[in-house]
Amino acid sequence: MAVFLACLFLGTALPVSEVTVQALRVALPSMAVLVFSRGALVFRLRGAWSSVGLGIAVFLIWIAPDLLFPGYRHHWLFENSVLGYARASLPESARSVRAVVTLRVIRAVLVVPVVEELFWRAWLMRWLISPHFNDVPLGAYKASAFWICAILFASEHGSYWDVGLAAGILYNWWVVRTRSLGDLILAHAVTNACLSAYVILAGKWEYWL
Repeated sequence: MAVFLACLFLGTALPVSEVTVQALRVALPSMAVLVFSRGALVFRLRGAWSSVGLGIAVFLIWIAPDLLFPGYRHHWLFENSVLGYARASLPESARSVRAVVTLRVIRAVLVVPVVEELFWRAWLMRWLISPHFNDVPLGAYKASAFWICAILFASEHGSYWDVGLAAGILYNWWVVRTRSLGDLILAHAVTNACLSAYVILAGKWEYWL
């Protein structure tokens, strides 16, 4: 996880091109997962189509407030000095560079769902139930663990905390229902794939924080 977080700041910490930054943000977390978490990755699916449907539903929830209520995101509840602002992290000059956009999509669809689900629901949600998390079955339910995990997941998304909270609740519910890491990663990947397509086609770059 530390490697993944470090990658998020490469663009400002090192004088390298945006292509290099995006490539590193794909490669380093992927290598970390393969080295340290490969044994935890189980992609067996119990309800593939339902997971796809959930992923699409989360995507629609994510963009709905801004579509229904223009200017909604700029309210002080969402944009402030603590939460930050709904601003694109990808420089405008890089948005027309195919390699940059392709790598950003790969990271969103293939890397982020694996890394985040390993952290939030495969580890944290279980660790909040017991520090001996390996003894806690994936998808085990305890109200405090469920809601703490959802709230922390929301906080990770800054000015999009409201839809982040909704997504966190739905993903938490899905892992409790399916007890399947594969279904959880698939749902998250579908959400991010839909959002990436929307970002590119509609020019809503602010969704790529």
